[in-house]
Amino acid sequence: MSDPVRVLTTLAKALSAMGLYTPGHPAREKALDVAYEELSSLQGRDPYAQFSFLGDEVVYGQSALREMGAWDWGRKLAAAGVQRLEFVDVVSREEYGEFLADLLARMAPAPGAPGASTAEARHARRQGIRFGAIGIRGEGAPAPTEAPRLERAAGAVAYDLGDEADAVRWMHDEVATRGELPLMEAEAVVRSLAVAMHGDSQMVLPLVHMKEFDQYTTTHSLNVSVLTMALAEHLALPARDVRAFGVAGLLHDLGKVRIPKEILVKPGKLDEQERAVMQRHPVDGARIIIASDKNLDLAAVVAYEHHIMLDGGGYPKPHFGRCCHHASELVHVCDVYDALRTHRPYRAAWESAKALGYIEERAGTEFEPKVATAFVEMVRSWDERVATAEGTLAKTEQS
Repeated sequence: MSDPVRVLTTLAKALSAMGLYTPGHPAREKALDVAYEELSSLQGRDPYAQFSFLGDEVVYGQSALREMGAWDWGRKLAAAGVQRLEFVDVVSREEYGEFLADLLARMAPAPGAPGASTAEARHARRQGIRFGAIGIRGEGAPAPTEAPRLERAAGAVAYDLGDEADAVRWMHDEVATRGELPLMEAEAVVRSLAVAMHGDSQMVLPLVHMKEFDQYTTTHSLNVSVLTMALAEHLALPARDVRAFGVAGLLHDLGKVRIPKEILVKPGKLDEQERAVMQRHPVDGARIIIASDKNLDLAAVVAYEHHIMLDGGGYPKPHFGRCCHHASELVHVCDVYDALRTHRPYRAAWESAKALGYIEERAGTEFEPKVATAFVEMVRSWDERVATAEGTLAKTEQS
């Protein structure tokens, strides 16, 4: 049994003992001692231990713990809002015991248990332990003022994608500060988006809207991922390709984490030097992705190619002329459409019809014709359904 597995199994035993025995009971204290010894042993060789609980998967760092498949406690932790658990500094036995007591209270609140504010205050003092939903925000980071939403026909119901947006924002922070791509979290976000896409047969035009422009990279990544998966399904691609293309869409702009914010949000045209910095992001993104996981070669290729036009224009300039990967062709058209449909500091968002007209005009020069045609057909069918649903809703309200 590996150290990470022992840490989790002894954590679960300690939680069980704490649920049965009062503080100070020998059985409770022994279970805590064993759990703390296993954590200390793991931190001896991995001071920054990270666990994620994603459905039936338990992930340690970037590796799935196969022996923990369908671990019941993983589902319990996730249900209590603990999808991610990080040990970022040396933890004392007292801190670990206090953390487990708070964790137990979150999972099964008991009469007389400390209130949420007390637990949060104690958690804030434990600098070595962080936990919460996937995409834990760093210390002191402000919570989003408004959760992005995935809209559906007639606005009757909306999916709250706040957790997914937090996860993407956190992923970008991890890449920027630690140079590591949390692959498991990226795949979890894509799975969540796929569920939202198929949650209702009437869902149309799944675009996340942002409150502030500096959320653009986050919301744009979500939009391109959803649009790419929808287009791949529209083209009847295999389910495995749909998911892989969705991951590529989510990560296509990852290289922008290395662009200074003042360039990303500049309210006007970029000068020549700023444009050169901006145009490095496909190469930077490809390098980050392939350095994180060689199995992400498709996502790396898409990150590199998503600004290359069919006629060879765009950037970067390959040394040898060649066709772009099919996934890059899909991501390219979805990327441009979402960018045109988004308010920017230097222009208002385009209406859908105008954006689709641009794509049609550029089919054969910027975009692969069959992909562009399929995308336009798909979005126009959504627009028609939106118009029909809105008309029906208006008549209902009038009556």
